[in-house]
Amino acid sequence: MNSIASPFPDAAAVIVAYRNLNLVGGERVPVAAGLDVLNPATGAVLGQAAASKAAETNAAVEAAKAAGAAWAAMPARERGKRVASAGRALAEHAELVAQVLARETGKAIRTECRGEVAVSADIMEFYSGLGSELKGETIPFNPRMLTMTVREPLGVVAAIVPWNVPLVLMMLKIAPALVAGNTVVVKASEEAPFATYLAAEIVMDHLPAGVLNVINGTGPDCGAALTAHPDVAKITFTGSEAVGETVYKAAAERIVPASLELGGKSPMIICADADLTKAVVGAISGMRFTRQGQSCTASSRMYVHDSLYDGFLAALTAKLDRLVIGDPLDEATDIGTIINAKQAKVVADYVAMAEAAPGAKVVRCGKMPEGAGLSPDLFAQPTLLLGLPEDHPCVQNEIFGPVAVIQPWSDYEDVIARANDSRYGLAATVWTQSLSMALDATSRLNAGYVQVNQNLTIQPNVSYGGFGRSGLGKEASLEAMLAHFTRSKTIVMNFD
Repeated sequence: MNSIASPFPDAAAVIVAYRNLNLVGGERVPVAAGLDVLNPATGAVLGQAAASKAAETNAAVEAAKAAGAAWAAMPARERGKRVASAGRALAEHAELVAQVLARETGKAIRTECRGEVAVSADIMEFYSGLGSELKGETIPFNPRMLTMTVREPLGVVAAIVPWNVPLVLMMLKIAPALVAGNTVVVKASEEAPFATYLAAEIVMDHLPAGVLNVINGTGPDCGAALTAHPDVAKITFTGSEAVGETVYKAAAERIVPASLELGGKSPMIICADADLTKAVVGAISGMRFTRQGQSCTASSRMYVHDSLYDGFLAALTAKLDRLVIGDPLDEATDIGTIINAKQAKVVADYVAMAEAAPGAKVVRCGKMPEGAGLSPDLFAQPTLLLGLPEDHPCVQNEIFGPVAVIQPWSDYEDVIARANDSRYGLAATVWTQSLSMALDATSRLNAGYVQVNQNLTIQPNVSYGGFGRSGLGKEASLEAMLAHFTRSKTIVMNFD
């Protein structure tokens, strides 16, 4: 299939093509100023992306608004067909997109980037079939009246995506929004915009001009203008707790709905009867070590029953020691880099805090890379923190790095209380062979996404979202599409 991505011979050509421009109204629109985007693995400037300000942001919203009426009027199943064809095109160009993603995020091509593109295409496929589910209901209010509800699109959706899994999180926002009849302006992450641009332009090739638009810029210059725009009818944001507060305040000032997917400090409770082998594998995948722990759902608090603690720690350390830290583009690499120097310093500072705590122990696993041309600054070893009190910042705060706290437990009531002792409430896992214990724990854990004996990432057909400081609203699933990308209108018709 010929598509917008076909002319690009390689990832480098993609990055050059998207230098200092936005994707607005179906066109590549140059922007005067740019922002350097670094390759985290080498420290070199990878390319330059647009530094959009209010004028460029406003133009994108205006393009989305202009395309809105015709897109909303298109039959929902037809919108779904457009989204389906876009998803197939993304899958066809998956390797090119993954290569770009690895260069700008520092994530390993084999363990992270290819999988992210595949999941992104799957999200498009899932939502493409939900156009027929935009249903209302009839209400038996009066035999001489027809009372019904209908679902309508909201209008222009502002979708702000982060750098850690930009493609998956973009698709979880734009796919349901588009199928529901909305138009969208995506603000890419200035740390990693190029794969977002490429994936979005592949999607745009299957949509009318202006239905999907992508801009890039800093939060204060671009994000603030987008969230404050009077024609934005919905804001959906994934990012840090602090920025989420700013976004929520902007939405409140205009009284528009906002969905916020923010931080997490997810507990993993390993019971005495757990399958130790499966729990160790689940700890590595759940902590997202191959993503350098840069995940809001990372199982960064591991509570291990006393009877399994030593065996779990030994097995986990052994497996982590075998993971290869190195060049994200090397097929042998399991773990790439942290995104930037600022985040690397945050991680290092937390580890230093743990090292200074009385009675604590820091266990570093694996070996730092030694490849030619690699910058050592943003590579970090998987790190386990032992012997910390529950009120320590490393236990309470989201570190967003390859750092997990491992705590022993003996009393079930106590471990449930400790797991819930967090301002976050995004995800949790329980590892046990006891059905009664699994049911009890899942009902009592203060988290919006609880799994038993597994630690899967987001699935497009399963509602996902957190409680407390982890955010507001849900992503993925039909439920989330209806709740967050449509509005319900009541119609009452009198026959007399």
